[in-house]
Amino acid sequence: MKLLLDENLPRKLKVDFGPDFEVKTVRDMGWTGKKNSELLELIALNGFDFFVTVDKNLRYQQNLDRFDFSIFLLISVNNRRETLQKLVEKIKDRIKKSDYLRLTEIT
Repeated sequence: MKLLLDENLPRKLKVDFGPDFEVKTVRDMGWTGKKNSELLELIALNGFDFFVTVDKNLRYQQNLDRFDFSIFLLISVNNRRETLQKLVEKIKDRIKKSDYLRLTEIT
């Protein structure tokens, strides 16, 4: 499963997903600074299954139904790796159980 971490997430967070996931960051892909509309198109064109972000405005700025991948919106007090690691486990559980929607909030 291919998963992309948004540029506002710690890069080291990709290690926390383990070997069952192919995890890239926006920086790995050379997409830093792309606007949301262009970024979402690139995610779709490159065959990612999931996009992980903390951008709460994404759902209001874009028509997410036109994309074939799912988005996990992390709701957290901060975006430090130590805080977000707990949410990574919740994402992995949701994926394993196929318990997610086009946009799924993870708290």
